[in-house]
Amino acid sequence: MGLEVGMAALAWLLIPLVAAIGAGLWGSWANRTRRVRNDGPELIGYARFREAMEKPRPGA
Repeated sequence: MGLEVGMAALAWLLIPLVAAIGAGLWGSWANRTRRVRNDGPELIGYARFREAMEKPRPGA
């Protein structure tokens, strides 16, 4: 009976271990095509937004 309980506990401990290894592999695979992006488009969009907010509103 002791061996069966030990094997069952080992099986339950292996489940999170296999899940963690799978998550690590998936994360590295999902990140493989990610390129370093510069902030150019975001900064250009922010500058346009700021210019639009600084313009006086018509009829104000």
